[in-house]
Amino acid sequence: MEDGTLKEIHKASGGPWGGIYVDEKYMKMLCQLYGEKALNDLRTTGMSDYFDIARDFEHKKRSFDTENTNHVVIRLTVSLREIADKHFKQSLEERIAALDIQENSIIPKGSDKLKVVGNVIQSWFKGPIDLLIQHIKSLLAEAKMGRVKTIILVGGFGESPYVQERMRNEIAGVRLIVPPDADMVVLKGAVRFGHNPATVSSRVMKYTYGTSMYRSFDEKKHPDDKKVLNNGEWLVPYCFKVYVRVNEDVGVDHQVTNAGTPVSKISLTPVYRTAQVNPDFTTDPRCELLGTIKLENSSDIPFEEQELEDTFLFGDTELLVKSKNTVTGKEAFMTFECFK
Repeated sequence: MEDGTLKEIHKASGGPWGGIYVDEKYMKMLCQLYGEKALNDLRTTGMSDYFDIARDFEHKKRSFDTENTNHVVIRLTVSLREIADKHFKQSLEERIAALDIQENSIIPKGSDKLKVVGNVIQSWFKGPIDLLIQHIKSLLAEAKMGRVKTIILVGGFGESPYVQERMRNEIAGVRLIVPPDADMVVLKGAVRFGHNPATVSSRVMKYTYGTSMYRSFDEKKHPDDKKVLNNGEWLVPYCFKVYVRVNEDVGVDHQVTNAGTPVSKISLTPVYRTAQVNPDFTTDPRCELLGTIKLENSSDIPFEEQELEDTFLFGDTELLVKSKNTVTGKEAFMTFECFK
């Protein structure tokens, strides 16, 4: 499926990551039944109909309840059926029969509807909800979370009775609160933050951030194949120098600065992030290079007499990384989104 198709259905639904996963499952089914070309043609020639399909499914997704729903009637458009019939030799019923699902799980109703049994819809929800519950349990198991007794479920996907039921049944010992208009809570919070940034005093980091550096070789800590000989000393390159760790509570405008000495005309400061709490090397597959800051040093002053400062500043929703030569006053910087 083309990325554009998923992006458009995502924009229409506006859901969080779990909701997006369900949307992808739904769009995959539509592509199998009506064809990716038909969906793209509809998006090009009948955008209103296309978004009607997205909005109807978003409503069904949020109201899905396994206890009260044996099947769900999904409203499509006649135009989609007509476009698809031009591209397929098989009938819609034959295309449904080719799906790897139980017989009569999906039944056409007229030219613009599909009757889908609840088990099929539920299978779309299961994966993301399993991961969500597993993640919440792992967070609650941390020592610093021992006093947490309430979970607030926000976002459009959180309005689903099925999601709420799974959360209440499988996460013991906490109270689940679903505020009115849960889908608007995140938007309202963003608006309040825009008017008054002081409403947010700190944030929990999603990643560990840092740079790459050399360390002295320690046979108790470092693999032998990592060491290199430099001016008669065994060093280990590409070590991860941590500035802030994942899950750390970081205050707004919190900053961390480390000093060093340049060794060449151009100093390079690569900025990395990883989901690991204690990363060893920036060359690990799970480490991501975000960018490299280039700072020009003076050729007229001995390098050993110059000093560099690398500063990570966590302000608002961005990470600002700045390199400064405190002797020459020259500096360079880059900014990164750090809470996405």
